[in-house]
Amino acid sequence: MKAEEIVKYLDEIIPNPRCELNYNKDYELLIATALSAQTTDKRVNEVTSVLFKKYQTLKDLKNADIEDIKKIIKPLGSFNKKAEYVINIAEKLEPLGYVPNDRAFLESIKGVGRKTTNVVLSNIYGAQLIAVDTHVCRVSKRMEIAKANDDVLNVEKKLNKFFKGYDLSRLHHQLVLFGRYHCTAKKPKCKECKLNCKQF
Repeated sequence: MKAEEIVKYLDEIIPNPRCELNYNKDYELLIATALSAQTTDKRVNEVTSVLFKKYQTLKDLKNADIEDIKKIIKPLGSFNKKAEYVINIAEKLEPLGYVPNDRAFLESIKGVGRKTTNVVLSNIYGAQLIAVDTHVCRVSKRMEIAKANDDVLNVEKKLNKFFKGYDLSRLHHQLVLFGRYHCTAKKPKCKECKLNCKQF
């Protein structure tokens, strides 16, 4: 399967890809992405609509009662750890007032890993990056761009090489949405798909 075929098909079925996490400020995207581990964007949006309405600035979040943060984000799971992430992100960013275009700085923040950094730099700064989440990982392996035993970093490297020259930021969203709604973990819609992937 060629990169051109995949891009053409994804453009056909997902012509207007976008991030499904709701945010109005750059740091809201960073926090929402950090909260999205092991849960759905829909659930994160429900929680952050409450969180960001109550705590409207980085200063508010930095000074928040961690028990209140836990209560708000409890539906997401791992809420004790994630509440610490929220306050820690706010503490690191509040002196700056914005999310910097600086991978090393972002990845030095507790709760912010490579995937979260890629999402933020891609969406906020237009960086040509693919963030490998569970959907992107699954789709890449089914398309045989990556091998079954590849870790997320190897999957990312192989995607970058395979789709070299294409809009990686756009492709990231398309691959996420393709995995979320078409090439699903259970009962993928293979019969409707024009890509001749490995059947599951």
